[in-house]
Amino acid sequence: MREDGRVILHICAKDEWAAVPEGGVYTAASLESDGFIHCSDPGTAHIPANAVFPGRTDLVLLEIDPALVGAPVVWEDGDPPHPAGIQFPHVYGPIPRNAVVAVHEFPVQGDGSFRIPESVSKR
Repeated sequence: MREDGRVILHICAKDEWAAVPEGGVYTAASLESDGFIHCSDPGTAHIPANAVFPGRTDLVLLEIDPALVGAPVVWEDGDPPHPAGIQFPHVYGPIPRNAVVAVHEFPVQGDGSFRIPESVSKR
């Protein structure tokens, strides 16, 4: 877990996650294009979801224990930086399937926006 005991979250399509075999690793397209996998924490995952995925109905939230990732997890500004100075965790490598401690449905709201499901750990 992070120093403060919190998990990080990654938004992905159900099919992408389902394709990761037991003992395998998850890699997002951003790992190649940006050099890292975009993540959030339980208090901020709605920000990129609403900016990048409005209306999508095929998403899940991967709840990740950063201590099990095995790659650097760096908290950095978004692109563009958030006006409130919020930073997001970026994972600089693939995410092992066993680092994902839970997978949560991420249903879109009636207006096309997202809210973090209550099932997500607030540790």
